[in-house]
Amino acid sequence: MDRVVGDLQRRALELRTTPLARIVDPLPRMAREVARRLDKRVELSLVGAEIELDRSILDRLSDPLVHLVRNAVGHGIEMPSVRVGAGKSEVGQIVIDARREKDSIRISIRDDGAGIDLDRVRERAIDAGILLSDLAEDLPPEQLAALVFQPGISTAESISELSGRGVGMDAVRATIESLGGQVEIATQRGHGTTTTMVVPITAAVQRVILLRVSGETIAIPVAKVERIIEVAAGAIERSGHEAFTLVDDEPVAVFPLAEYLCLPPPKPRAQEVLVLAEVRGELMAFRIDNVVCHQQIYVKPVPELLSSVRSIAGLTILGDGLPIFLLDLNQLG
Repeated sequence: MDRVVGDLQRRALELRTTPLARIVDPLPRMAREVARRLDKRVELSLVGAEIELDRSILDRLSDPLVHLVRNAVGHGIEMPSVRVGAGKSEVGQIVIDARREKDSIRISIRDDGAGIDLDRVRERAIDAGILLSDLAEDLPPEQLAALVFQPGISTAESISELSGRGVGMDAVRATIESLGGQVEIATQRGHGTTTTMVVPITAAVQRVILLRVSGETIAIPVAKVERIIEVAAGAIERSGHEAFTLVDDEPVAVFPLAEYLCLPPPKPRAQEVLVLAEVRGELMAFRIDNVVCHQQIYVKPVPELLSSVRSIAGLTILGDGLPIFLLDLNQLG
């Protein structure tokens, strides 16, 4: 019976998938049209377009891909004369490379352009109050590049329909993270920029952990959880509104999940249960009541009435008829 049900599930999932080519095939033509308006020359290559993803994920990947390609043409690829002067071909190269990694797809958008001006990113971040000037000089290049995902951080001199990489990059990250994925960027001055998005192949069925928080049951993706631990209440240090505890001799911030969900605060206990999860590259601890179980669930889209609540990634109905929300930990707070 397990084998039959498992085979039925796999066949059902196959009905929901479609090739990546459906949304990337129009991109080479779009890149050439944008380049023509800017008196540039580009060539966009596709690798792995035959890989299949869940239709619901594919539809939401379209806008981020269009945005990244337009940025690569408009602000990554240099003018032909500048490229020739730098010893490059006057035709800029953009490659969209998709590869499967276990249950995920890694999609890279790579150009051989000028790269991101990290000095300008640093200046804009300081002006916006995101960085302190005395700490900005010591920030490594990869962390500086990641600042383009902050709202309003752009290296463009003026706003236009092809304005700098910072405009809209926060929306790209929000979209990818809402799909249970992640996005990162790497750049080298004079050699180009690579933006990489990692998304699950299917969003329909996910393996989750069910948790109890102030009497409510919620779900979080197993992929985000590093481990679940118990610590003595006295081991959680508090300073003002912040709290932290030591995990493997390293301080980890502790967040009351009930507070973020607008639920009644939990009663004090001698032993606290903490879920250690990765949130945007950092390890964080979320205080809960207890763990119910882990299981696979069919994730349904969030109703339009709740679409503005960014911390809800989807919902499901358990076997007993109880509705459960799937949380997007990246959007909490």
